[in-house]
Amino acid sequence: MTLEARPASGLLVSALIRRVEADGGSAMVIAKGDAVAGAMLLILADRGVVGAIVDRVWRFDGGHGFERVGPADPNEPGAAGDYVAKRRRSDPDLWVVEVDHREAEKIAGEMLL
Repeated sequence: MTLEARPASGLLVSALIRRVEADGGSAMVIAKGDAVAGAMLLILADRGVVGAIVDRVWRFDGGHGFERVGPADPNEPGAAGDYVAKRRRSDPDLWVVEVDHREAEKIAGEMLL
């Protein structure tokens, strides 16, 4: 069994924020997780309208991927916030990052997969 080196979660979050901001978008940490191994939940938006909430997950065939999670309509008042609060209660090491950019999912994929 070989262990694959992987960047720390805090480093990945910082790189994602810099990349989004360099391309004219905005990104912010909603909840800070474990700096080394915290899981990541991304709220993907375009001009303030949430398009999806995705979980960064490990794929058994190798590498990471995104899995859509959360409420069917993340823009329903309180839905996204309630989902994030529930997830943080069960995983206090979880990073929650809101990415607001017209190509939020594409940029996140380039940085995190």
